[in-house]
Amino acid sequence: MMNIFSIFDPSTSMNFSLNWLSLFLLFLFLPLKFWLIPSRLTFSWSILINYMFNEFKILIHYSYSNIILFMSLLLLIFFNNFLGLFPYIFTASSHMNFCLSLSLTLWLSMMSYSILNYINDLFTHLTPQGTPVVLMPFMTIIETISLIIRPFTLAIRLTANMIAGHLLLSLLGSSGQSINNIIMLSIMIFSQILLYSLEIAVSMIQAYVFSILSTLYSSEI
Repeated sequence: MMNIFSIFDPSTSMNFSLNWLSLFLLFLFLPLKFWLIPSRLTFSWSILINYMFNEFKILIHYSYSNIILFMSLLLLIFFNNFLGLFPYIFTASSHMNFCLSLSLTLWLSMMSYSILNYINDLFTHLTPQGTPVVLMPFMTIIETISLIIRPFTLAIRLTANMIAGHLLLSLLGSSGQSINNIIMLSIMIFSQILLYSLEIAVSMIQAYVFSILSTLYSSEI
């Protein structure tokens, strides 16, 4: 490893990078739904999906069919975050290529639909109700900027959280080789277990935040 950031893009081939094939690991879990006798993992996923369905149902008032899109987005990001914690599995969500592609696609589709169908309502949202006349030009500029940077904040939030957790795990793991004291080594291992547990929670939380914010942005249209 030439530097610590090379863990985020390990080279496999000069012509075709096989790292991004980790995105398709999600499909390995799909046949579990078709077992005759459901396993505990299937029951756990059913409970999680039902809970998330009730969460999205509160936020989406116009069409429940769009819940399928945001549920799929949640599961895709969570599986990429979670599976990236295992050894020798490439974490696609730690790259801006992956995160920005998701957020820009959602944002552009929402904005295109809003401009083509609800252009007056879109301009109405730029000036909140009750804004003084003097502050209207400034509020319009602020709301326009906040509207434009939404896909970038979504992508940067997800990428930065994934990079920070992986860097901490890599730093703690590489520093353990030079420790000879058994007490310090035990403390290091215990801290890594705690940090790994935190990263599992972060992988779920970031997928939840990304999908919930996308849902909130779509409900404003």
